Amino acid sequence: CDGSEGERSYYTNLAEGLPDQALILTLGCGKYRLLGKKDYGVIPNTSIPRLLDMGQCNDSYSAIVVASALADALNTDINSLPLSIVLSWFEQKAVAVLLTLLHLGVRDVRIGPALPAFITPSTLDLLVKNFNLIAIDTP
Repeated sequence: CDGSEGERSYYTNLAEGLPDQALILTLGCGKYRLLGKKDYGVIPNTSIPRLLDMGQCNDSYSAIVVASALADALNTDINSLPLSIVLSWFEQKAVAVLLTLLHLGVRDVRIGPALPAFITPSTLDLLVKNFNLIAIDTP
């Protein structure tokens, strides 16, 4: 989640900068930066809303199941989907979510905008090397 601090507006800025055909799936309290703030409309030529909420942080696995089912339907894997996963480090639950994603083989996860204190430079290097983790600060 972005939290309430003004400087933590990564997700708001990211959502506002996405193209009209992008689908935005939210999880956890970060959704409160987006829901009701702006009408994101629908994906062009469909009636699918661009902004869909998948629940709370504890529902993260459900979002992974949805992405896996989509990948199966398209005869590909999660890492081949045009999907970006951005994981915030506002609370400790993010660690469990990240470990689940890594265990399932999901790569290219963006983490931030502030990294947790336990991520030392050598730990970050290991995660970047083995899982292509991407530290973020601006969209």
